[in-house]
Amino acid sequence: MLKRPSSVYPALLATALLCSCTTLGPQSIQRDRQDYSSAISESWKEQTLLNIVRLRYADAPMFLDVSSIVASYSAEAQLDASVTFPPHDSATPTLGGYGRYISKPTISYAPLTGDKFTQSLLRPIAPASVFQMIQAGYPADFILGATTRAINGRYNRSTGATTRAADAEFVQLTEVLRRIQRAEGLGMRIERRENGEATVLFFRGEASAQLEADVAQARSLLGIQPSPEFNLVYGATARGDAEIALLTRSMLEILLDFSNCIDVPASHVQEGRTHAGYAEDPGAESGLHRLATIHSGPRAPADAYAAVRYRDSWYWVDDRDLASKRAFAFMMMFFSLAETGTSAPAPVLTIGTN
Repeated sequence: MLKRPSSVYPALLATALLCSCTTLGPQSIQRDRQDYSSAISESWKEQTLLNIVRLRYADAPMFLDVSSIVASYSAEAQLDASVTFPPHDSATPTLGGYGRYISKPTISYAPLTGDKFTQSLLRPIAPASVFQMIQAGYPADFILGATTRAINGRYNRSTGATTRAADAEFVQLTEVLRRIQRAEGLGMRIERRENGEATVLFFRGEASAQLEADVAQARSLLGIQPSPEFNLVYGATARGDAEIALLTRSMLEILLDFSNCIDVPASHVQEGRTHAGYAEDPGAESGLHRLATIHSGPRAPADAYAAVRYRDSWYWVDDRDLASKRAFAFMMMFFSLAETGTSAPAPVLTIGTN
């Protein structure tokens, strides 16, 4: 009876210490990295949606960045065993244990403010970045409809001080460029020249009769000559028939365009709290589809893609609306193109284990 504690209790002690160690170290990386990444991603979606809603109600947007994450974990385990010999009695073994697990995450937030951030919101997206996204496979009609104010003098719809419907030629151009994109008839390259880099676009119209007809229509709508190559420049109108001028939007304009896709409560419009946005039926306007559909109501569904509360209402993107989810994901990428997050370093995750 006296030998049993000496053999069993050390084994239990070793087992307890081993179990406490296996929950930390390398095993924590997969869990923590995924958890923090998912939390930051969901928070970023909700923050962006909230700012879109705020813009619809004429409130200033406010962005808060997660600048760093420091997660420290500590685990302790202790096991005591003893045998006592009371007078005139048999030996009495005793067993005592102690364990403690401590998690101390420190998360730092930095508001994105100042001249640099403001300029990044107001700076138009580079035309080359727009066509790089098209080359990557994103739909040309959606990308151009979201990021472009005009192409060679053909204007997209706009809101604000210059509210206007889209030109019919602009709608036709985005549709034909989408067909050319599907047929892999649009290409681009970046050349190094004496005065810097230049973006060159070109059409490939020899694959089929339909592609040749679409390329001819695109040239006609753009007002360019049947040249094999065209320079892509920033501007509302081209300086010649060998240029394609792209007047791109800023990140703030893109957010404003998304804000007009919110189906706000009718009473808010009647009371003058906000203005009427884009019509629900895309055919009722200019022929352009809305970038996304953002719903509102007294409560959000449990399975919303992203949902936020603003004042007394909930606003959300339906998780079953694949087109709106894709549009929202594209818009998050536009943030990267606009370089809006330059005021703070990327989030850093540091895990200390004891």
